[in-house]
Order: sequence, then structure tokens, then C-alpha cells
Amino acid sequence: MAVVPALKAHHHLRPMTHDPLQLLRERFLSAMQAAFGDRLPANPDPLIGGARNPEFGDFQSNAAMPLAKALGEKPRAIAEQIVEHLDLSGLAQPLTENSIAGPGFINVRLAPEALARFLAELDTPELGVEAPAQPETVVVDLCGVNLAKQMHVGHLRATVIGDALARTFERLGHRAVRQNHLGDWGLPIAMVAARIQSLHEAGELDPAALSLDELDRIYRAAQRECAIEGDGRALKIVEEYGAHPKILDEITLALEPGIAARARSTDMLLRLQSGNEEAIGYWQRVYEITMSECLRTCERLQATVTTEHTAGESTYRDELPEIVADLESRGIAAQSQGALVVRLDEFGIAEPLLVRKSDGGFLYATTDLAGIRRRVQKLGGDRLIYAVDARQSLHFKQVFAAAKKAGYARTADGSDAALEHAAFGTVLGEDGAPFKTRSGENVKLADLLDEAVRRAEQAVEEKNPSLSPALRSEVAEAIGIGAIKYADLSADRVKDYMFNFDRMLAFEGDTGPYLQYAYVRVRSIFRKAKSEFDIDPARFEADAADRPAFLIHAPEEKALALALLRFPATLEAVAGHLEPHRLCGYLFDVATSFSSFFQACPVLRAEDDATRLSRLRLCALTGRVLRDGLMTLGITPLEQM
Repeated sequence: MAVVPALKAHHHLRPMTHDPLQLLRERFLSAMQAAFGDRLPANPDPLIGGARNPEFGDFQSNAAMPLAKALGEKPRAIAEQIVEHLDLSGLAQPLTENSIAGPGFINVRLAPEALARFLAELDTPELGVEAPAQPETVVVDLCGVNLAKQMHVGHLRATVIGDALARTFERLGHRAVRQNHLGDWGLPIAMVAARIQSLHEAGELDPAALSLDELDRIYRAAQRECAIEGDGRALKIVEEYGAHPKILDEITLALEPGIAARARSTDMLLRLQSGNEEAIGYWQRVYEITMSECLRTCERLQATVTTEHTAGESTYRDELPEIVADLESRGIAAQSQGALVVRLDEFGIAEPLLVRKSDGGFLYATTDLAGIRRRVQKLGGDRLIYAVDARQSLHFKQVFAAAKKAGYARTADGSDAALEHAAFGTVLGEDGAPFKTRSGENVKLADLLDEAVRRAEQAVEEKNPSLSPALRSEVAEAIGIGAIKYADLSADRVKDYMFNFDRMLAFEGDTGPYLQYAYVRVRSIFRKAKSEFDIDPARFEADAADRPAFLIHAPEEKALALALLRFPATLEAVAGHLEPHRLCGYLFDVATSFSSFFQACPVLRAEDDATRLSRLRLCALTGRVLRDGLMTLGITPLEQM
């Protein structure tokens, strides 16, 4: 049985009078308190979920089993006492002795009039999502590309997961602030800028004509050149253990003095740090080329990441000396072998956080502390979420603990903002290894999107050859991009998943195209209703005054109705657990329930006008939920395909 999970304490759960699960939970809790009084354990859970067998009811409570163990009685006797005190008037059909099944499962069947009322309350412009009493400011760290490098498949997850979470919070009425924490400062960028200057001065390169592909090659060449001067240990560590690219700076400086010597010999890093106009000019060119491609790709992904949302490491560079001085002056950080560290033993973390190296250089962690301070104290963040891969879990545990110790996470009301790492797994190839090209390189995200759209266009042309070339291209773009996004978002965030074009582009099964097609079927019904029966689709809009009543009789109608009613609670669960796959799974349930309903319950050919109009309203509500859910995921709903 699927039990609705409790949300985290910092998230404000709102009462939803149209949610039968929540109402049943309240009624069962009242009955349990009336039946057992002071004997009732603390924080009892009615354990309400969907009934395992629809023949017995719509919902089921499993509360009797854990209560029996706590109270030392038989489960069935516990269930009988709960039922004796249970008031389901206006909500469900009266319970009988047959309502208790097995050792103590309590089955509940909603009253038809209650189900129709719940649907009507859901069928509003807001789809039952009520404005929060206390809106939160949620800052979402997403995308996180590095200068001079192409976005690759790893950036897909950081971008689409972060954007989907931000969209969910916005949909719930909170303020979402996106932050693209761009890797645009430090030694690797100095290496690239120095090489560009060298090639430019030799007449071998025109910075104004540079492309991102050329920048990527320059980056690799600079890496190889500097690795020759060092002993290559840093790069070997990264390859062997999969360290995040942004941590490469720190490993490199610690283990490869040749690279540091190279940067110092060109003087580029120091000139950048001192604001030298010529050095900044080369850096600015690298920035412009990288960001224009990054933002173009994000736009194509239907991910809301713009210049306004970009806050690179360079924007913190003037704050880092102040951060370190503050930590040291207040005794938060202490000297250790010439370096400055924050000890985190009181948080159960044995490894101290290094915030300044012995040579005076700052680290990625220092920038992250500055980021937390800005996001809480300037942006007003109540909740900070980092959509970053799971390999940085220890790093974020350390940084979050250090930020709290330093008071940087302190909000205006004196409490700490919630700091959460929405860690995600790796995209795997069909061989089970991290997804790479045949040559072993990272797969470019732009190439991946191009291939998905190309395959989608072939499929669309086969299924609907009558579409015009322009419309076919538009539809293929939406299907291809949506397929890749849905495959990523529908996977449990913390787990690895296997990339497979054929599976993710299928029009059947748990895929983006299947959901898009379900919405297309709904829209098609209303086009036929207009052309064949002269029924105005506007009559079924959420703000229409003369909408027909819901008449829910057939099992397939009820199954679809019950699925639709879970929409607001599903959005709350996504926000509470930072798991977009919950919304994906929910939309798939709605789409499959709609398919069963469509096959079993004639809509336009219904037996009478009242049934036809009721089913059309149910279709309209289904379409609006599918559309809203897809847009919350950042996937384009289609009118035809």
C-alpha cells in the first residue's frame, strides 16, 4: 500500500479539503484518540493508502497492526474499536463488519456525492493547489557549468532536476531563485586565458572568432601541457575516483606544482586576481562564448536558466578574504600546518573543512560558504537546495555544517535556513559504465539533444505523415527534448540510470512521449466534440459558469477520478522530498488510468447527454492536470503529434 509520507518540518503543509487521503487521515486520528485515549502512542499514524483490491474499497487503513503491538491486543479487536468510533459522514459509505478484512485492514469506500464534490473542488483554475500561508524563498543551485568546456550529459541532470524543483516550488506558490554556480574562476580558467593570449600574440588565433569547440580543445591542450610539467597525479586521481571537475583545482594545486608554476610563469592568474584589464579581456571572451552556448542549450531544454540566474565563482572573489578573516577572527577557523580549517567534530564530521591553503589560496569550499551567506542573508533564502551529483556529498555535509557553525545560514528570524543536497546518480551507458562516446569522452549535451530530435522526427513522420514539415519539426523538438528530460526526471534522483534512446522515445510505457500523447488524445476528443456534436470546449474550462455535474459510476471513471485527486498532494511530496520522479510516476498513473477509462467508457458516444457531458468534464480535468504536470517538469504539452 502506498502511504503518504510526512513532509519535512520546515515545509508548510496546507490543509486540502478536496484530498480524501488527508480527510480520512484526520477522521481516523480522531477515532483512534476517542477509542484509546491516553493509551494511544505518541504521533500515531493511521497508515491510509489506496486499497489493494478495489472490490473491497477505495482506501485502506493498516493502523491496527502497529497499534495492536503497542497496546498488547489483537489487531482485529483494535480495528473494531477504531471503526466503532469512526465518523465518515459526508465522506464515505457507512462501514460494516465486512469493512474489516484479514487481521485488521479497514477498507473505506467514498460516497459518490463526496467524490463528485472533491472533483469539483479540484476543478478550479489552481487545480486545488492552495496558496501557502507562509510562502518560502527557495534558492536552487543548478546547472553549474565550467568555462571553456562544452556542456555534457552530466550537466543534463543538474539542469533539469534543479529546474523541475524550482518549477515545483513556484507552482506551489513559493518564490524560487535559481543560481547557476558557474565555474568561471581559478587556475583552470587562468590556464586557458594564458594559452589564448599566447596563441593570439603569435598570430595563430583570433579571440573574436573563437567557438566553444575550439575553447574546449584549448582547455584540453592546456591541461595536457601543464600535466607534462607536473607528475600527472591529479588527473589520475580524478580519472580513478571520479572527483567532481570543480575540485580538480584543489587536487591539482596540492599535488602538481608544475601546473601552479605554469600559471605563475604566465602571470595570468595573478593578473586576473588583481583586475588587470588585458587579462580580464581574455577571461571575458571565454565567459561570453561559454555562456552563450550554455544559455542556448538551457533554453532548448525548456529549463529556466538565464543571465539573471548566473552567479559564477568570480562574483564571490572579493568576498573570500573577508569570509576567511571573519572565520579566523571569531575562532570558527583555526591554523593547521599553515592552512586554515574549520573543525566540525560537533556535527559528527571527522574531516575538517579547508578554507584557505597554506599558500594563501582560497578553495571551492570557501566560495560555497560565501554562496550560502549571500543566498540566505541577501537573497532571503529560507531553503537552499543544491542539485549537484552525489560525488560531492561529503563536501556539502562539511560546507553546510561550517556555514551553520559560522552563522552564515542564519535567517532574519534567528533560525537556520534549511540546507539540502539534492544529490543525483550517474547516467550510464548500456554497458553499465558511465555514459561516454566510443572514444571514452563525455557525450556533448548538444549532440545528445540533436540525436533525440532526429529520431523523434523519424517517428513522427511514420506515425503522422500528413503533418507539414514545419509542424513536424516543432513536434519532433518537443518530443525529443521531452523524452530525454522525462527519462532523467522519472528515475529516482539518487540512483544511476541507463541511457537508451529506443526506450525513452517509445510512445508506450513510462515515457515522455506517452504522456504527451495522452494529452493529445484529450485535445482530440474536444475537437471531435465541437465538429461532430457542436459542443463548445469552453464550457469545460475551469472558470466556466455552467459546467455539467460529475457523475462517477463506472470503475474506470472512479479510478481516474481518484488518480486526479492526488495532484496537489503529489506536488507537495515532490517539494518535501526533492524528488521529481514522484510527479513523473503520478502523471504516468493518470495517463494509464485515462487510457483504461477511454477504452471502457465511451465519451462522445455515451448512452445519454448527462453521462457524455460528465465524461467530457472528466476528460477536461484530466487534460489540465496532465498539461500542468508536464509544464511543472519543464516538458512541452502538444496539441497534436
